[in-house]
Amino acid sequence: MRGGEKVLEVLCELFPEATLFTIVHRKEHLSEVIEKMKIKTSFIQNLPLSKTHYQYYLPIFPTAIEQFNLSEFDLVISSSHAAAKGVNVKTDVLHICYCHTPMRYIWDQYEQYFRKGSASFITRTAMRLSLNYLRKWDVETAKRVNKFVANSRNVQERISRIYNRDSDVIHPPVDVDRFQLSVKDEGYYLIVSALVPYKRIDLAIDTFNHFGERLIVIGSGSEEQKLKTRAKKNIEFLGWASDEDIQKYYSGCHALIFPGEEDFGIVPVEAMACGKPVVGLGNGGLLETVIDPQTGIFFNEQKVESVMDAIKRLNKILFDPKAIREHARKFDRVKCKEKLQRFIQMQWNDFSQK
Repeated sequence: MRGGEKVLEVLCELFPEATLFTIVHRKEHLSEVIEKMKIKTSFIQNLPLSKTHYQYYLPIFPTAIEQFNLSEFDLVISSSHAAAKGVNVKTDVLHICYCHTPMRYIWDQYEQYFRKGSASFITRTAMRLSLNYLRKWDVETAKRVNKFVANSRNVQERISRIYNRDSDVIHPPVDVDRFQLSVKDEGYYLIVSALVPYKRIDLAIDTFNHFGERLIVIGSGSEEQKLKTRAKKNIEFLGWASDEDIQKYYSGCHALIFPGEEDFGIVPVEAMACGKPVVGLGNGGLLETVIDPQTGIFFNEQKVESVMDAIKRLNKILFDPKAIREHARKFDRVKCKEKLQRFIQMQWNDFSQK
């Protein structure tokens, strides 16, 4: 239940009778709200290792998404960070895309995902052969969308630059009331993240190898074993955790470490909902959620020295946990749901009158 799934959950609440189409369905990872939906999967669902290594099938995502038959529907909403916006719809059907980002694997972060050391030779070769096709397909299928919603101004700029399309910004939902304000500090720093290349957890590991303070890492992913091998004894890996356990670790941490550039970034807002400051890269979506030096501290370069300087600056400031939590309320789940409902209704009214 990462950012995209939490947006999907809100959409499922707004349209509980809808049919949910997905390339792959992993039951053990989803909320009850999503599981109650009528769910249809693509042919990739039945391919080997599709539930654990679905990313290897990226070159055939376009084929999978285009094979869905949506002819019975008059409204299609896609929640897309890769291929979902490429569904085929008739011209008399309204297609609204909530875009988490244009496909990051083939645009801004191609090198991070597919450089030597991050992907196998076979994977790198397959991506080189399919890259031009995927980019062309991604741009062309943007024309199938009537209206784009971007999850941040950061992604809005990307949609404009890559797709040459306008979009409205509606930030993803953060269930602020699920988190409790905490004034305790158990002295450790915290990371809550998928362990994949673009999250730059390696930078945090290198920093805390040098820093020596306790760092707890919650999450799993393709980089997990490599990061564990890299880390010294002051760094603990807990794997993925329940929402209850994550909240417990938010409550006890000194600060959240957020070393990568994110499209929006729900995790920093969750940490702030507990009154905790964030140390993060001063770029991307974090510029829309964290205020330096009121709710966190930015570093400007993805280098150990830059992160260390930010942590030192953080430790000289007396933060106000209540003020940090109040700032997080700007991104509350209820507000996101209301904005999405109004936007979809308005687009439907305009489309129906044409």
